[in-house]
Amino acid sequence: MRERGRRGVPIERSEHEAYVRAVVARGWAAPMWPKEYGGAAWTPIQRLIFDEETNAAWAPSASAAGIFMLGPILIAFGSDEQKATYLPRTLSGEIRWAQGYSEPGSGSDLASLQMRAVRDGDRYLVSGQKIWTTLADRADMMFTLVRTSTEAVKQQGITFLLIDLRAPGVTIRPITLLNNAAEVCEVFLDNVAVPVANRVGDEGEGWTYATRLLEHERSTVGNVNRALAALKRIRDLAAQQRIGNGTLLDDPAFAEKLARLEIRVQAATFMQLRVVAEAMAGGRPGPASSLLKIIGTELAQDITRLAMDATGYGAIEKSSLETTSYFDFRKLSILSGSNEIQRNIVAKRVLGL
Repeated sequence: MRERGRRGVPIERSEHEAYVRAVVARGWAAPMWPKEYGGAAWTPIQRLIFDEETNAAWAPSASAAGIFMLGPILIAFGSDEQKATYLPRTLSGEIRWAQGYSEPGSGSDLASLQMRAVRDGDRYLVSGQKIWTTLADRADMMFTLVRTSTEAVKQQGITFLLIDLRAPGVTIRPITLLNNAAEVCEVFLDNVAVPVANRVGDEGEGWTYATRLLEHERSTVGNVNRALAALKRIRDLAAQQRIGNGTLLDDPAFAEKLARLEIRVQAATFMQLRVVAEAMAGGRPGPASSLLKIIGTELAQDITRLAMDATGYGAIEKSSLETTSYFDFRKLSILSGSNEIQRNIVAKRVLGL
């Protein structure tokens, strides 16, 4: 799998599942979960070191949605029954999760979501549409935000539900993206019955849980550690591109672009260390997650652009990692709340503007 990663060849699903099983067996799959729930109970700096090493080795991710997003929310706000039911099966990979947040008219303005959940005894009847739901067609369940009230401030009428994607009334349609992959989906719910026992926390308090989850997500979307490995790959690619009596690495214009990116990666690494230091002191990512999201995603986009230059004509002649990554990474500045929205958060909550 390391060699596939270095060469830009996607790993097979069976290989990924084998990797996840191995990581679970070592107790590394949920680095920040408490040990009582099967986690490693690592400190933030231990998690950072592990991420640096796995990214340097081009190892795949274990499970972003279930372990890194939903897991901390269930541990903090879930019922004892939900923890007992979902945490072990999420850790083992028995349950694969999708995140159902965005809707056709509610992306960065997530609080305007319209998917309705009407209480009917010991269940909710849920109807509406989610979009850009990553890997929903391969997931078993979806953690999602629904509207249970329209009378209060829009953020106060939102509830957090866990929905079985195989329940009657659920329709999933994959969406082909610019890179010709279909990793995101539309999810339609038509009067889907969801047990009240699948509600996380209190009704109408979903926005509180959602913002906590987004802090975790935004802190990882940019993936500064992966940028270090990507820059090394660019150097390797450039060293193979012959120009005159030398290589692309000898070209002053290319060398300057590469040096600027390396400086930005180093600065982003320091920013990441500041967030880790805050977490070590017992704090939460908070608005710093927005800064990391902006810095990391824009850096990733610029790195893939330079990687295309380093690949040369090979980027046109074949479907290389650099080509597919370049197109795929255009979405990074939009997902998890667009970078324009993140700048608003930073302006208000950090700069006080």
